[in-house]
Amino acid sequence: AALALDNGLARTPPMGWLHWERFLCATDCAAEPRRCVSEQLFVEMADRMAAEGWRDAGYEFICIDDCWMAPTRDKQGRLQADPKRFPGGIRKLADYVHSKGLKLGIYSDVGNKTCAGFPGSYNHYDLDAQTFASWGVDLLKFDGCNSESLDLLAEGYRRMSVALNRTGRSIVYSCEWPFYLRPVQQPNYTEIKQYCNHWRNFYDVYDSWSSIKSILDWTALHQDTIVKIAGPGGWNDPDMALVIGNFGLSWDQSVTQMAMWAIMAAPLFMSNDLRRISPEAKWLLQNKEVIAINQDPLGKQGYQLSKDKNFQLWERPLSDRAYAVAVLNQQEIGGPQKFTFSLTFLGNGLACNPACSIRQVLPASRDCGVYSWMSSLSVEVNPTGTVLLKV
Repeated sequence: AALALDNGLARTPPMGWLHWERFLCATDCAAEPRRCVSEQLFVEMADRMAAEGWRDAGYEFICIDDCWMAPTRDKQGRLQADPKRFPGGIRKLADYVHSKGLKLGIYSDVGNKTCAGFPGSYNHYDLDAQTFASWGVDLLKFDGCNSESLDLLAEGYRRMSVALNRTGRSIVYSCEWPFYLRPVQQPNYTEIKQYCNHWRNFYDVYDSWSSIKSILDWTALHQDTIVKIAGPGGWNDPDMALVIGNFGLSWDQSVTQMAMWAIMAAPLFMSNDLRRISPEAKWLLQNKEVIAINQDPLGKQGYQLSKDKNFQLWERPLSDRAYAVAVLNQQEIGGPQKFTFSLTFLGNGLACNPACSIRQVLPASRDCGVYSWMSSLSVEVNPTGTVLLKV
């Protein structure tokens, strides 16, 4: 196993909320006060996270993404928040978030500009790390736009990692490094894990089933490369956001995203509006059994075991010799379909040897009973839905 970043953080996949997918780069607070990327937005989300069970379910980070900055650095060369949208500055916001028992994440970029055109961290890595630490920041998402070469990109990711560690503050380091390398060269995940706590592999998640499906297909295609590297201290990030509770996914597709992000040991960062989320979406996102699978201390990422027409069978080894198993139905036409598989498939034949108890976690929890090693199990799965089991 690759050595993990030595900051002692992210022993399980980080969990939280971030603004990007749902609120994008909305900066006109006069026209869109409830959508605007502003101090008010993060205060209101922090209030909801503390009061409505999100923090207690494990979602501890509230993360600012791109577009928080003023257009220029200050006279000392430091990054500064937009003074109209963040009148109290980031330090005051961090103090408020901490008072709610939560942690604050922030965003910068390895290049000379962020993806949205705000000041980047190139040539300012030490200063920016010190600034974030002085503000009380707990996580940095470090993007990869506007870097002039792959060598400068890699150097910037390494230098910011060292700079964050040097501050003496515990700051989770979320990298986009492999995503920006992949069009040109195969990422060295062993190296990346030594510098980053989690790293993004694929395109921005969209509020759509096609986006979720493409992430799952890419992950299965590359699992031989990426699964073995994940573990305590360093995680593959299929992309940052759970879009459950928004507009683009059906109920079954929402179940699929939650189940599969748990199987993939992915960081769980919601991007939705917690001020107006449905009870059903809240139940799914706060589901203790699913979160326990995602947060399992063994820290092994799951993988696709088999693919049969429209069905995919995935498993994830868990602590105490248990396994999480997901059956995904990718068919987008017709009604529920039955899928039957032999339990000897699971855990290299060990999961049910000589017998095992099986519990369905999603789409609803129920005990399925005790099965012998040679048994088969049949599950009925809705189109674009997933049945998540614990064996």
